[in-house]
Amino acid sequence: MNKNARVLLVDDNNNFLNSAKEYFKNHAVINIVKTIDNGKEALEEIVNNHLNYDVVIMDLVMPNIDGISIIEDINNLNLNLKIIALSSYNSSTIDNILAKNNVDYCLLKPIEFQTLEKRLLDVINNNEESITISDLNMYVTNILHSLGVPSHIKGYHYIRESILKMYEDPDLIGAITKELYPSIAAKYDTTPSRVERAIRHAIEISWNRGDYDLMDEIFGHSVDFDKSKPTNSEFIATIADKLRIEKRKNRVLRFS
Repeated sequence: MNKNARVLLVDDNNNFLNSAKEYFKNHAVINIVKTIDNGKEALEEIVNNHLNYDVVIMDLVMPNIDGISIIEDINNLNLNLKIIALSSYNSSTIDNILAKNNVDYCLLKPIEFQTLEKRLLDVINNNEESITISDLNMYVTNILHSLGVPSHIKGYHYIRESILKMYEDPDLIGAITKELYPSIAAKYDTTPSRVERAIRHAIEISWNRGDYDLMDEIFGHSVDFDKSKPTNSEFIATIADKLRIEKRKNRVLRFS
């Protein structure tokens, strides 16, 4: 563990900055070296003095220069900095941009300092096990909402459960009808055929109302987006694979 992890905290809320400095002032590991309340000064500090920091905590909505632009510059300049993003908006588009720019974690405001402390320690320690089962559940929930799957229909719950099961056991891709559907049916006291129909119905709804860019990103290489929706197994397996990849990168975003 780094005994003195040097942190640059960037946020336009000075009350938050002052409270963060107070919370971490005697921390054994985390050292808030500097706080900045605007994007222009933050970018200048990072470009000129990045060797003074190990982690940058960056609010995405900033005066002068927005946080995403600064994060993109950090990535393009190949600066060796861990990044935690702070956001007031839950957007799959923003999540995708942050992941592409190697952001280690994104926290949704308002933020409790205990949560920020935990995520900082996870990032500092490169803790590959920091993503919990609760995190995984939330990730699947968020992505299904972004894909337009209504949470009030049965198929939503069946898909969610199926993705998590296939994430844990990739071999289920070859046993959808013989193992996966029956296990879901047993949990929800229904039949495998009803599980299959409900999932198909949920995918049909998603294909008509979801985030087009996200659907194209996730399914564009596995199906012909303009002509056909994914099959049940393609839908479930593709999202499970995406979750597995993001877990390995430790970039499952927006869980706190």
